[in-house]
Amino acid sequence: MSTLLPMREHSRHDRHAAHPLPLRWSGRATNRAQWLLAAIGAACIGLGVELIVQSTWDSGVAALLISVIGCFAAGLLILFGTLAFVHVAVQIEDDVLEVRCGHMGLPRRRIPLAQVVDADFAPRVTPRQWGGWGYRWRPEQGTAVVVRRGEGLVLRLGDGMMFTVTVDDAEAAVRIIRDRLRPVAPGRPA
Repeated sequence: MSTLLPMREHSRHDRHAAHPLPLRWSGRATNRAQWLLAAIGAACIGLGVELIVQSTWDSGVAALLISVIGCFAAGLLILFGTLAFVHVAVQIEDDVLEVRCGHMGLPRRRIPLAQVVDADFAPRVTPRQWGGWGYRWRPEQGTAVVVRRGEGLVLRLGDGMMFTVTVDDAEAAVRIIRDRLRPVAPGRPA
């Protein structure tokens, strides 16, 4: 991947070396532009309601019913499809990375760190690289959760697949994951 950059190496005198890494890390990424799409979905639902309320029902029940159902279906798909990916929350706790999307936390993916081979920082992940926003799969790239353009976390999994997620402060997440992937040296607490 050409967008992956090696992380800066930190010396022992660096501020990161003086403080132990936290046991728990969480990060988020938000896309406020998708609220516009959610508003369009709500408008479609409103149009369906308007059709029901304002109709005289004498112009053809079948045509009116199809119009109302179409407005509701399109509105619900747009509304819930965008609200599911307005933001993403990433959490590293114990030996698991968990990714939760939207306000209900669905879809959700839990990746045990035992399945992670390496973690990389991607300074620029774009929806264009993945074919749009949302939960994406591409055979040559693996899977991704993309909610906005910007920095991201890229995991190489033991099965050869990659998992990418756009999240703020991805470099800190990479540091923590790499620290937990290192084998425990003798004399070092686990």
